Amino acid sequence: MAEHRSATAASRTLHRFLFIAALVFLACAPLRTIKAQVVPFTPPVAAGEPGSELTIYLLTFGQGDEVWELFGHNAIWIKNQSLGTDIAYNWGMFDFAQPNFVTRFLTGDTSYWLEGFPLDAMLPAYRARNRSILAQELNLTPAQRLQLQRLVEENALPENKFYRYDYYRDNCSTRLRDMLDRGLSGQLSRATSGIVTTDTYRSHTERLTQRNVPVYAGIMLALGHPADRPLSVWEEMFLPVRMANRLRDVKVEGPGIAIPLVRSEMTLFTAGRAPEPAKPPRLLPFYIAGGIFLAGLLVALVSRAESGGRLAMFGATLITMLWSFIAGFFGTALVAAWTLTKHFFMGWNENLLQLNPISLLLFVLIPLAFYSARGQSKARKLSAWVAVLSMAGFLAQGVEQFSQRNGEIIGLALPLNLAVVWAVFRLTAFRRVRGTELLTATEKDTDARGQKHG
Repeated sequence: MAEHRSATAASRTLHRFLFIAALVFLACAPLRTIKAQVVPFTPPVAAGEPGSELTIYLLTFGQGDEVWELFGHNAIWIKNQSLGTDIAYNWGMFDFAQPNFVTRFLTGDTSYWLEGFPLDAMLPAYRARNRSILAQELNLTPAQRLQLQRLVEENALPENKFYRYDYYRDNCSTRLRDMLDRGLSGQLSRATSGIVTTDTYRSHTERLTQRNVPVYAGIMLALGHPADRPLSVWEEMFLPVRMANRLRDVKVEGPGIAIPLVRSEMTLFTAGRAPEPAKPPRLLPFYIAGGIFLAGLLVALVSRAESGGRLAMFGATLITMLWSFIAGFFGTALVAAWTLTKHFFMGWNENLLQLNPISLLLFVLIPLAFYSARGQSKARKLSAWVAVLSMAGFLAQGVEQFSQRNGEIIGLALPLNLAVVWAVFRLTAFRRVRGTELLTATEKDTDARGQKHG
C-alpha cells in the first residue's frame, strides 16, 4: 500500500512536470514568432515619468489639386492621454486676405505661421480634398516628447508663430524638421546632413509639377543656377513625403544602442488619385521640336515674302514681333526677380541669355525696319546681339559655372532667336532692294515723261 502510494505520488509528480513543460512550450511559441518579426525597440518607461502620457506622430499629407498642394504637406500630432487631447500643429498657414499678399508673394516676403488644430477638425479637411494621410509614431523618450511639446507650444505663441516663407529653405516641412531636430538635440541633422543625393531642388520641382504644364513651364523659367545643386538628405526633407520616407531609415540614440526613429506607421486615409510622380518628365524633345517648328515657319514666311507675298510679309512680321515681345517681357521679369526680390533661387538665371530684355527694343523696331527705311541698322545690330547671347548660353553648358539645367528653354528659344536675326537681315535687305527698285522705276518714269513733254 505504501509502495502504491509512492508510485501514485511519483506518477502525479511526472504528470505535473509534463503539464508545466507543455505550458512553457505553448508560452514560448508566440515569443519565437515575435522574435522573427521586426519589432522596433522602445526604451523602458518608468511609471508616471513626465512625458510618458504623450505620443507624438508625424502626419504627412499627399498631393492635392491646387498649386500650393502639389508638394504635399505635414504636421506634428501630439496626443496627450492624461488630458485626452489630440492637437496637430501646422506650419503651413497663410491667408490671401493678408494686406499686400500678392506684392509680398512676388517679392519673396510672404508671411506664414504655425497654428494648432484639434485632430478631428483637421483630418476631414484633407480627406475632403482627396489627399492621402500617413501617421508615423516617433520613437522618442518621455523626456524628448516633453521637450518637443514645450518647443512646439512656445513656437505657437502669437509673438513667435510668424515667419518669412521660403519655398525651399524655410517652409512648413523644414520648420517641422528643425523643430524635431531640436527635440532630438541635433541627432536628425547629424544623421542626414552628410548624405548627398542625386536630386536637386529643380529635379524635385519638375517631378511634382509636371502634371500642371503652365506651372511647370513658369517655374522652370524662373529658377536660376542655385536650384541645380545636389541636395543632402537633410535638405531634401523640404518635401513632406520625402521626409516621411527618409525618417524610416534614421536611427537615434537609445539606452546603449541605436533605435529606429519611426516606431510604427498607420495610413489614416488613402486618396483616390495617382501617386506623386517618382521621376521628372522628359520634355526636352518637345521643346526643341516646338522651337524648330516655329523657326522653320518664320523662315518659310520670309522666303515667301521675298517673292512678293504680302500676307507672308505680314505673318513674318507678326511672328518676329510676338517672339521679341515674349522674350523681352520675360527677360525683364527675370532681371527684376534677380535684383529686386528676395527670391534667392531666381538669381543667377542663365535663361537671361535666351530671353533678353533688349528684345523689347526689337519689338518696337521690327515694324519700322520691315515697312520703312527707319531703324534698319539698329534692328540688325540688336537682333545679332540677341542671337550671339543665345548661342553663348548654349555653348556655355559645357562650363561648370554655367551648368544650369535649362535645356528646355534653350531648345525653344535658340532656334527662334537665330530665325529672328535671319529674318531681320533678309527682310531689311529686301526692303532696301525694293526701295532702290522703286526709286529707279520712278526716276525712269520721270525721265520718260520729261522726254515726251519736250
